[in-house]
Amino acid sequence: MPCPICSKRKPERFCPAKGEKICAVCCGTEREVTLDCPSHCVYLLRAHRYEDEHRKPIVPDEVPFPDVEFSPDFIHEHQPVVSGLAEAILEFAAGQPALVDADAMAALAALAETHRTLDSGLYYERPPDAALPHALYRELARSIQKFKQRDAERTGFSSLRDTALFYLLVFLLRVARSRTNGRPRSRRFLEFLDAQFPQSAAEHEAPRIIVP
Repeated sequence: MPCPICSKRKPERFCPAKGEKICAVCCGTEREVTLDCPSHCVYLLRAHRYEDEHRKPIVPDEVPFPDVEFSPDFIHEHQPVVSGLAEAILEFAAGQPALVDADAMAALAALAETHRTLDSGLYYERPPDAALPHALYRELARSIQKFKQRDAERTGFSSLRDTALFYLLVFLLRVARSRTNGRPRSRRFLEFLDAQFPQSAAEHEAPRIIVP
């Protein structure tokens, strides 16, 4: 029997996404594109190791919000908020296994735009149209409101400004762009966050996300 995807070549690799063998070429070209590869697939893990070893810097045109600048010190000063947002993404992803990097990036980009307009004194909200990024957008927005409430309860007022939130969302979006491989069904960014915030460390100080 030929490969069930191309119907041409000999199937040589077992594909856990399809539950049957496919050819090596289709494994390489359809991986994380039309195939929703599980994280334990040996061929996926091998491909990710290769990507890590040959990682290329992001070209300037592909940097999210390229006109925005902030210092690493600013990110470190607001590390609890960054960690909280990252954990909110992970908690949402745990209940929505279909979530991929592109969904997370769409939610972060839309929420960053919302806070940029808030900083200018306007209120213009345009969450993503697709269901999953839209739902994540709402979840992250709720998390931000909780941050502000806790801050206000502790100090009497919230020092977490929309400008700071805009920068932190842009930072997370840039981390996502640097970690994802760009394939439509990639979860490399989500896997990176999961490695940074393992369940076993939930009661300890959250690790820092390194500025890309």
